[in-house]
Amino acid sequence: MGYDIDRFVGYVNEGLLCSICRDVLEDPLQAPCEHAFCTACIHGWLVHHSNCPEDRQMIDVSLLRPLYRYMKNDLNRLQLHCKNREYGCEMVCSLESIDRHERECCTVHIERRNLDRHLAVCEYRSRECPNGCGYTILSAEDTQHNCVAELRTELELLRSEMICRVEEAKHEMESRLDSQRRHMVQKESILQNEIEELKSQMSRMMSDVRSLMAAERQHRQELEQAELEKRELMELLRGLQKDCRGTTTEGSRKLTNFRPLTRLESVKRKPREVTVI
Repeated sequence: MGYDIDRFVGYVNEGLLCSICRDVLEDPLQAPCEHAFCTACIHGWLVHHSNCPEDRQMIDVSLLRPLYRYMKNDLNRLQLHCKNREYGCEMVCSLESIDRHERECCTVHIERRNLDRHLAVCEYRSRECPNGCGYTILSAEDTQHNCVAELRTELELLRSEMICRVEEAKHEMESRLDSQRRHMVQKESILQNEIEELKSQMSRMMSDVRSLMAAERQHRQELEQAELEKRELMELLRGLQKDCRGTTTEGSRKLTNFRPLTRLESVKRKPREVTVI
């Protein structure tokens, strides 16, 4: 389970809430689909399921990774009240340091006049290790504190944190590369579609050009045929004009040799009338 969101001061980004319990992430892990969960929540979920509770993509425990560094930093900077607020603690601190504070926070109700006497014997009173390891210990832990063990633990924590940061940086870089790769593939697909469209347009234009050239050749042939027919008609017309001029000359010659009949010749050529008794 996560941290109760009501304990936090101010606005909490939706991305910093567990996708299962809907509280602020506690010991967070992130799936490949970038949804984040509390470690306890997602482990409990994957006992009975094999997918992300948000988008139902298939996931496995081995695929879970730490939060991106910028998200982890945002999470650690959140301010919240101490869980002992109901006992009078008014402390507000960052999420990064809340566990340390709450380990040292006393829940005993005492009067202010008795505070100094109580602090002298309080089991939650914290102090720095006298051996110089720098570890802050509680009085109740005095008999169990071991500087070498604490330093080894601190070293292991630092080593684990370094590994997590390297893994986080690697995962973030892989995510960015995948994103860029997807973008490039999408861009390549768009360019390929545009090239295919240009090829199609070019093919249509070439077809139109060939059609226009064929129409032009046919039109030129029709013009040449019309020109030939025109010449033939002109030749025929000139021949007819020559024939007409020749016919007119011969008719004039015949009219010149014609003379009118005399009266005697006219009478002679008249048929005789026969009287029938």
